[in-house]
Amino acid sequence: MKKKAIILDLDNTIYSASSIGDKLFSDLYFLLEINQNEFEGTMEDIKVDINRKPFSVVAQEYKISKSLYKDSLQLLKGLTYDEPIAYFEDYEEFRKLNCDKFLVTSGFPNLQYSKIKQLGIEGDFKGISIVDTVSTENTKKDVFEGIQLCHNYDLSDILVVGDDLHSEIAAAKSLGIEAVLYTKDSKAPTAEIDIPVVNSFGSLASFI
Repeated sequence: MKKKAIILDLDNTIYSASSIGDKLFSDLYFLLEINQNEFEGTMEDIKVDINRKPFSVVAQEYKISKSLYKDSLQLLKGLTYDEPIAYFEDYEEFRKLNCDKFLVTSGFPNLQYSKIKQLGIEGDFKGISIVDTVSTENTKKDVFEGIQLCHNYDLSDILVVGDDLHSEIAAAKSLGIEAVLYTKDSKAPTAEIDIPVVNSFGSLASFI
């Protein structure tokens, strides 16, 4: 069935988060490094996960102390990125897809909007939503439902594409929306999964 809309994730789906991570999170890395007795695990692992997951999730997984978490949030809430960001080359193939396009991402609003601006992709989307997982209880599932209802789509009209099985992919599956896992900047999952996996936007045409 032809899709009327595609919902796309941002980080590690449109561009590589690790490509800007060292500069973007340098102050956060320093804060964590001088307080290594206030979390579990290694800095190397935390750096990888900060570029792949919401900070609230990272804080839980590494048992970051309440005081360090509070200081980290204070830093992150005011963070923005003001240098050009290169999107994946195959993103141009996404731009060619003939359907409504929506961008849904999780994170700190100021930071996420600054990245969207530096990527130069605002005009590619019918709607852009940022889920602030720290200040609100909203989820990507809530946003997906809102898009579906606001635009009178059937669930079968929508395709969700992203890199995180436990975020946008899980949200889509819980609603009965078709999903595709995009693995351009990550390793393909080792465990068997019941959804399609692509590593290029050029492959999405067959789903639309």
